[in-house]
Amino acid sequence: MRPVRTIKLVARETGLSVHAIRVWEKRYGAVTPIRADNNRRLYSEEDVERLRLLHEATLAGHSISQIARASLGELQQLVRDPGSGRTPGKSSRAEATAETATQLIDDAIVAVESFDGRAIVRLLDRGAVELGSPAVLQKFIAPLAERVGSLWRAGDLSVAHEHFVTNHISEFLATFARPYSEDMSAPHLVLATPSGELHELGAVIVAAAARSHGWRTTYLGAALPVEEFAGAVGNLQPLAVGLSIVIPLEGRLLRRDLRKLRQLLPKTCVLLVGGRAAAEYQDVFEEIGAVYVARLEDLYPVLDKLQRGGRGKGKK
Repeated sequence: MRPVRTIKLVARETGLSVHAIRVWEKRYGAVTPIRADNNRRLYSEEDVERLRLLHEATLAGHSISQIARASLGELQQLVRDPGSGRTPGKSSRAEATAETATQLIDDAIVAVESFDGRAIVRLLDRGAVELGSPAVLQKFIAPLAERVGSLWRAGDLSVAHEHFVTNHISEFLATFARPYSEDMSAPHLVLATPSGELHELGAVIVAAAARSHGWRTTYLGAALPVEEFAGAVGNLQPLAVGLSIVIPLEGRLLRRDLRKLRQLLPKTCVLLVGGRAAAEYQDVFEEIGAVYVARLEDLYPVLDKLQRGGRGKGKK
């Protein structure tokens, strides 16, 4: 009988997570393990070698969907010389597609699970090149943040995983669209998260999106008290301010803070609110005249309207 291994042992030998092995097996047919009498997956030495080579090839920039069914010889060639020839089965790299973004997200989740910072940096750079702006934000980075959040809420990722990917994405976005950020005549957007909201990646992504759209941005940080936020806005005098609400907060306190913030802000300053949990507070948004931005792609027409001198209008 040929030697076989359990999925946990394969994960240790290849550097992949158990989750990644299952995704590559189920979604892409990368390997076909046998099933033991107790229905456990068992992997052969050839399966382990395929997964090891696939892992190395994806870290070199190849998409798992395009190489999953390549032969061992083709995979060995890719790993020996990543720049040689075409990826097996790949038709073109000229145009970014939804499939490309999906692969980037899947590969990034694998990197997050193994705390592979170098792989995260490579994938972010690759996404910027292959997808361009603003698609890298809309199709890769924002959905990746949402996926990480979902896995964290489900208990499949730890707080450490979330902080790890947040730090790497924030560092990448700090220089995203840098040429626009130094134009002092550009319209100014100031962002923060409200008291109790410690998840700041949404606000950082919006700041990068606004910069790529020609705005100056200032991010004041997470869980900022209303009075400090309003005080900073008074000094900065932006055209608009933005709040990101990712987790459901204590409703009565948040509604109170939103009303108070609107009272403290200059009347000419537009208040934008978005984030995964923001929809729960639309009643108070309408009451105070805040603009609810449901999706990242909805932000751009709002910014355009504000720049032309009108109030942006998000989803009600």
